[in-house]
Amino acid sequence: MLKTLGAHVKEYKKASIITPIFMLGEVAMETIIPLMMASIVNDGINKGNTTHIYTMGALMIVAALISLTCGVGGAKFGAVASMGFGKNLRKAMYENIQTFSFANIDKFSTPSLVTRLTTDVTNIQNSYQMILRMCMRAPASLLCAMIMSFFISPQLASIYLVAVIVLGIALAFIANKAMFYFRQSFVKYDDLNASVQENVSAIRVVKAFVRGEYEKERFKKASKSIYDMFVKAENIVIFNSPLMQFTVYACILLISWFGAQFIVAGTLETGDLMALLAYCMNILMNLMMLSMIFVMVSMSIASAKRICEVLEEQATITNPQNPVYEVADGSIVFDHVTFRYSETAETPILDDIHLTIHSGETIGIIGGTGSSKSSLVNLISRLYDVNEGSVSVGGIDVRNYDLDTLRNQVSVVLQNNVLFSGTILDNLRWGDKNATEEECIKACQMACADDFIQTFPKKYNTHIEQGGTNVSGGQRQRLCIARALLKKPKVLILDDSTSAVDTATDAKIRAAFKTAIPGTTKIIIAQRISSVQDADHIIVMNDGRVDGFGTHEELLQTNNIYRDVYEAQTKGGGDFDEGGDN
Repeated sequence: MLKTLGAHVKEYKKASIITPIFMLGEVAMETIIPLMMASIVNDGINKGNTTHIYTMGALMIVAALISLTCGVGGAKFGAVASMGFGKNLRKAMYENIQTFSFANIDKFSTPSLVTRLTTDVTNIQNSYQMILRMCMRAPASLLCAMIMSFFISPQLASIYLVAVIVLGIALAFIANKAMFYFRQSFVKYDDLNASVQENVSAIRVVKAFVRGEYEKERFKKASKSIYDMFVKAENIVIFNSPLMQFTVYACILLISWFGAQFIVAGTLETGDLMALLAYCMNILMNLMMLSMIFVMVSMSIASAKRICEVLEEQATITNPQNPVYEVADGSIVFDHVTFRYSETAETPILDDIHLTIHSGETIGIIGGTGSSKSSLVNLISRLYDVNEGSVSVGGIDVRNYDLDTLRNQVSVVLQNNVLFSGTILDNLRWGDKNATEEECIKACQMACADDFIQTFPKKYNTHIEQGGTNVSGGQRQRLCIARALLKKPKVLILDDSTSAVDTATDAKIRAAFKTAIPGTTKIIIAQRISSVQDADHIIVMNDGRVDGFGTHEELLQTNNIYRDVYEAQTKGGGDFDEGGDN
């Protein structure tokens, strides 16, 4: 874990080294000042030596200024190192997430990834700054103060030693108890983020079903859960303060009592007693600081483990050693394919799929909810890898292609259409960042999107809100189709991507595909028979298997599922699995 995290300090190593040096300088000055103060009392005030008082006073001012400079330098470079470390961690995590396959993403929930990128990294960078500054300063200051105390009076310094041992054991016990609750609290953060994300992304549904109060209560429970965890932890940590105060005052009383007796006996000078009292506060306060560092580091360990899980996660889908960089055509072959989302799953999602699709064909896919229609097409662009058998595109196994090459030539309009904040042109150019406005307009015309875009005041420069919330579902679908067309793919997959489009517009889109991109293989997943009945072949999926494969007329004669759906829809029964999820 330390090696994984340490690799991301990178360009901030210099600041990470300078910070402890400054802190040691500050400690050195703070250790010398009580000795100077003792010298002023013993050799200046008691002996009436004014020159010595002025000389030592001036040296104390110099030492204080050096200490201040070192403290400021340590704070500055510590902030630079810790903030830079946090920046690198976020960047590394985000870049690694971008390499994840769908299988990797399924392993982490979106709220969990958000928490790791924000709260967990903040905990780490705060702890890193504390380690660079206080973890160097506190032990060094405590050790120096203890050594100087024994140098002045071993008998009185023994009081410190006993106090440090007793207090150290007590604080370690407190910190260990609190650590359990701190670790639990970060899991609760994931639940809170999940509640917020779902509520905000589905705010229209929440309002439509008047579930605002329910969502408020849900958020309140998640927030209260975090509150309860932190209160439990803090109820333990608060014993630090009274325990520390009791120890400090007990040490002061004991040192003052015995110190006064030593002064009367002539074995200790007044200035030395003052120095010992100064070291008393130094020792015990640094021990208190160490206990707080221990609690913070304990909190950050849980965060560090969660961050390392993301950093160390290896993408399950990667480029082969010698990838193929050209897709010959849009032909597709499923060769006895079996697929499971989890290696431990007993029942496969797809079982022994054997299909041949010729380049340029239009293929329709229909089936009920859970029949694995989306799973089937996800294998073509290698969003997942098969467990058995193979999927080939252009006569080559998809596992042999360069991933970017394959996914640029196998364009997928996913079931959940997503637009990003920016203009319509910005969104369209996700398909081709170098596309001209004329090319974007042509793609939109094929997708039947140009008509409604022209009604906007700013036309193609119209701003799209995050998620495309300021356009309708059908408009969003057509923009996503146009975006996919700009890639000029060999294979175009529409995963229920016209469900929000009326049947007339749906027919226009399919007609445009037939004339404008005849050489592109088109795969259309749909709930409506009308969306696929003109396809060259139709695949009927049922429970992860191909139940039928043929033309519309052939399936009406040979496939019971297809015939039942067709009759239900043509007789006014509605769309197949209306509102269902693939």
